[in-house]
Amino acid sequence: MGRWMKPEIVPLLIPMAFVTGLCTFSLVRNILSNPAVRVNKAHRRTAVLDNAEEGERYVEHGFRKFLRTRSPEVFPTINRFFSEDK
Repeated sequence: MGRWMKPEIVPLLIPMAFVTGLCTFSLVRNILSNPAVRVNKAHRRTAVLDNAEEGERYVEHGFRKFLRTRSPEVFPTINRFFSEDK
């Protein structure tokens, strides 16, 4: 590996691998669970699918439910530190 890869390239590989992983996750999630994507031949034949429950399950995933319980601050500790009256 040392022959064809320079050490300057390693810091670029880490974010590129992360972004590639995110893209792969997004594509696989949409293909497997998005109600608007029709891979099955039987679903492609129907013009309009009546799948409101399936769409609701797709939109209300676990990560979104987790974020609802959190405050919308990015750094709550730093915000509290600088907003306190002294």
